[in-house]
Amino acid sequence: MSGLIRQLYSLLMWAAQPLLRRKLRRRGQAEAGYLEAVDERFGFYSHVAEARPELVWVHAVSLGETRTAGMLIQALRVQHPALRILLTHGTATGRAEGAGLLRAGDVQVWQPWDSQAAVRRFFKHFQPRLGLLMETEVWPNTVACAQALGVPLALVNARLSDKSMAQALRMAPLSEPAFGALTAVYAQSEADAQRLRSVGATVQHVFGNLKFDAAPDTAQQAQGKQWRQALGRPVLMLASSREGEEESFLEQGSALASAFQLLIVPRHPNRFDDVVTLTAKRGLSVLRRSSWNGAPVAADVWVGDSLGEMALYYAMSDVALLGGSFAQLGGQNLIEAAACGCPVIMGPHTFNFDEVAELALGAGAAFRVQDMDEAIGKAKALLSNPSAHQSAVAAGFEFAAQHRGATASTVQALAGLLKA
Repeated sequence: MSGLIRQLYSLLMWAAQPLLRRKLRRRGQAEAGYLEAVDERFGFYSHVAEARPELVWVHAVSLGETRTAGMLIQALRVQHPALRILLTHGTATGRAEGAGLLRAGDVQVWQPWDSQAAVRRFFKHFQPRLGLLMETEVWPNTVACAQALGVPLALVNARLSDKSMAQALRMAPLSEPAFGALTAVYAQSEADAQRLRSVGATVQHVFGNLKFDAAPDTAQQAQGKQWRQALGRPVLMLASSREGEEESFLEQGSALASAFQLLIVPRHPNRFDDVVTLTAKRGLSVLRRSSWNGAPVAADVWVGDSLGEMALYYAMSDVALLGGSFAQLGGQNLIEAAACGCPVIMGPHTFNFDEVAELALGAGAAFRVQDMDEAIGKAKALLSNPSAHQSAVAAGFEFAAQHRGATASTVQALAGLLKA
């Protein structure tokens, strides 16, 4: 039965390829990176060097996973100096970030679309000796092909939300063989481990979240703190915002701008222009990060239209409202905010980061509210109480420090697979 289901799935993935090309063209209008090397997504690599069997494949689908992969790769290189990486991604921001991780002998291409033909071409061309899949990326045909070729796959920093578990259980004949064929699974939390086991995975270890080991850029933090001190009034940030959240935030724009310096940092680059337009339509003055020459000048709203500067934005903010948590999108990672000493106020929807959200809540580094209005009220209350605010700042630093160490444990666990 499971074989038949996978054949039907494979047929759908083959038939969907024209739709994927159309989607990429559409995304490419806003983010040119999606138009780069499109044929790689379908397993064509004639422009890429021939296979080198020593390659270790690391798949990091988007920006956050790529930054996490960067820490792991750096630690692995210390233990294995000859390591050569085949790095794949699914998003333009992930690929752009990943380019900075490459060394001589490494390769970077798009993740192959999970059709049988594309996946076969991928493995035939590169012949990796090991695959490390970051966090959630388990694709049925990819796993099946790796298994058939004897390529071990490890799911690293693994997580699975309740929503994703329910989806996997609904498609058990497809998902269970994929999860069950993984050579190793290293979960972020015991709750993730339990969910992963329920869909067929064998979980070897629970190491915690690698993201705790990321050290925020010290130069960015210093610059952000300097600008905040020079400003002389509190900065309220909507961090990694998603569509609909900015408008809700700006409904109180004029009143908020009289008390705070407002900062909006959209989650996706293709929304930078939209957020600027939305802000201007409300009669608020707006200044983009890309136009700052030195210190930012006065404006009702600053828009963070840059990548790789979250440490700067968190350091210059007194409080951050967590994007993706006010709409039903599962929230965003709040570890970097805590490590920068920026208290977080999150909405009700953090299912993609439940474990971290609950740990931060229990530590006093984050606060839970039900909607944007309550979040703004909580921010006002926190900033009107310097003692409570400072306690939240200190709690964030302690919370971030307490949970470090997953990277070292993961590197140690991978040693056997790398020597095989």
